[in-house]
Amino acid sequence: MAGIDKLIFAALNHLLQGETWAQERLRPFAGAQVLIEAGPISFDLVIDERGFFRSCGDRAKQPDVTLTLPADTAVKFIVDRQNLFSTVKLSGSADIAESLAFVFRNLRWDVESDLAGLIGDIPARRLSMLGAGLAGHFQESAKRLAENVIEYATEDSLLLVPNRDIDAFCCEVNELRDGLARLEKKIARL
Repeated sequence: MAGIDKLIFAALNHLLQGETWAQERLRPFAGAQVLIEAGPISFDLVIDERGFFRSCGDRAKQPDVTLTLPADTAVKFIVDRQNLFSTVKLSGSADIAESLAFVFRNLRWDVESDLAGLIGDIPARRLSMLGAGLAGHFQESAKRLAENVIEYATEDSLLLVPNRDIDAFCCEVNELRDGLARLEKKIARL
């Protein structure tokens, strides 16, 4: 687990390194402990005085903020990045949680810049354009696959009830309830 922690800290700090606004946003919360839970994986980190993350050595201390990622985080990361952070549950200090949410929501990896340092500007630009195109196609394919699975489950295999049938059932229940109420009033008048 320590290897995963080191990888996550390195990745987060690499992203923060090029974003001074993010460092400034986190710096006032130096020393705050954050617990990130993603299913069976959880790890602690601390915001340091420079606005970066480091490993937390004191697990006995109650974290200032806890971020709980839902089970479908990996799928949302691929299919619906815009709404990914709306499903993360934050608890603890409101100021720290709000700042972390803002930073994580707006933090972007400049892949092209990192590649340019390794292979040059023009190949990096072309590779990043190719990667963006492939990512877009992959994301669209994943959306279509999910839509097809939903359609199969509701229409073909009848594993799930289609929404129109649920709506019709609810309308019938409401009509039955209203009819019963009218009948009770008639009986009460007799």
